Amino acid sequence: MSTRRSALAIVALAQLAVGAAAIFARFALAAGGPIAVSCGRLTIAALVMLALAAARGCLRVVDPRTELRLGGAGLLLALHFAAWIASLTMASVAIATLLVCTVPVWTELYVVARTRRVDRIVALSVLGALAGVAIVVGVPDRANTPAGIALALIGAIAFAAYLLAVRAVDSRYDTLAVTARTYAYAALALAVATLAVRDPFPPAGDVRAWGGILAMALVSQLFGHTAMNAGVRILSATLVSTFTLLEPVIAALLAAWLFGERLGGGTALGALVILAAIGAALTQQPESRPDA
Repeated sequence: MSTRRSALAIVALAQLAVGAAAIFARFALAAGGPIAVSCGRLTIAALVMLALAAARGCLRVVDPRTELRLGGAGLLLALHFAAWIASLTMASVAIATLLVCTVPVWTELYVVARTRRVDRIVALSVLGALAGVAIVVGVPDRANTPAGIALALIGAIAFAAYLLAVRAVDSRYDTLAVTARTYAYAALALAVATLAVRDPFPPAGDVRAWGGILAMALVSQLFGHTAMNAGVRILSATLVSTFTLLEPVIAALLAAWLFGERLGGGTALGALVILAAIGAALTQQPESRPDA
């Protein structure tokens, strides 16, 4: 299997882990604040990645400019998680997930702004995938506050910027070196923010809430987001972020299984539209694009 095909397979599989994050977050937010929950998620993941990176000698400073770039990427990652998890308290899971999955729109806008060229096939694929997501999650209602919608969009823009930042990192820094640093910087930023606003952590004895945080850290973060970091070093940021449009479908299926939420025909139709759009993007996009 070629390197590109392997990357595509890993990124696709990662969406199962990342798509479950909203379900895990629902458990965690029942007893903790959004910034504290985000901090817990990133701290656990960062400790694991730093230990692995130290054991493999990946923490050595190779290029000071790259170190600064990774510090900035870590701040973007912190903003992404804090904003998106906070949006879940002010908007439905469906709408918050829909809006945070607009990441490929922002990465593609960056490509257009930088190259001054519009790839019509990629643009149509992104729009088609977003249409599929809209079918899955349904029409927004009055339960979704403007603040919740704004936070979800901020989360999407921050993650788009993060993907673009790590894609351009010096090739001497492998995925482990990149993720260990960005997760650690994000955890540190979230710890400071948690203390500043006095956001509450779940009670120590709340197994359900801490189980949600642990699952986000080990499943969604360590596997899901790390796999996406690996994929974006080979594939374009727009292509990797287009795969994230599978997340609302996965979240809907998991919610139906765990919480008994009813699935309608729209879910199946939306899933087919998303898969068709991603398929179009895969067949038309070259090995790499000037998106970073």
